[in-house]
Amino acid sequence: MTAGFDVHPKLQEFFPIAKSIADTFGNNCEVVVHDFKYPEKSLVYIAGNVTGRKLGAPITNLVLETLKKRGNDAPNLIGYKTSTKDGKILKSSTIFIRDDNGKIIGCMCLNLNITDLVTCKEILEKFIKINDTDENFSKEEFYVDVNEALETIIKNVLKDYHTPIQLMEKDDKLYVVKKLDEKGVFLVKGAVDQVASVLGVSRYTIYNYLEEVRTRLSTGTCL
Repeated sequence: MTAGFDVHPKLQEFFPIAKSIADTFGNNCEVVVHDFKYPEKSLVYIAGNVTGRKLGAPITNLVLETLKKRGNDAPNLIGYKTSTKDGKILKSSTIFIRDDNGKIIGCMCLNLNITDLVTCKEILEKFIKINDTDENFSKEEFYVDVNEALETIIKNVLKDYHTPIQLMEKDDKLYVVKKLDEKGVFLVKGAVDQVASVLGVSRYTIYNYLEEVRTRLSTGTCL
């Protein structure tokens, strides 16, 4: 749709561009061209319908303010948020159009209705929100079998300890058993034998270590 009065040829060049953009983005897109020769009825071309305006609608307050402040040096306004009277949320851009002498004679404005997308974004943000406020939670790992589970947990505890296994004294091994007990390792059948093998002690020694660790814990004695 075009206006009934003469429009500057430079502005007319943007009519097919405006239509192509509107056709590409579909029903949620509106692209208009304004002719600043008549600010009170500047809208001379419209493709799509998002804002409910018709040909002959006036220039917007944002464009007027930008022209007042910056004149012919006005920069393009890209990707700003605005809204319609009926509550649509829009992502808009305004591209100023100049004649051969650099004077701004009009603009092409793109208004994309993103209301549904904003709603989807809010729903998705609520859906994917993660409770990470408790720093005491360990990083959860997933295993294919119990052997892998035990091996991984034991390896991680040893990795974080400052003394290698071959140099460990009893207190070192007690500390390792304490950390493994805190992680629930000994709730798993076969864990005692596996820990004993890794630490190079007997399974009975591990039982003794566990008893000592738990006794110290109950009496408040630190390792």
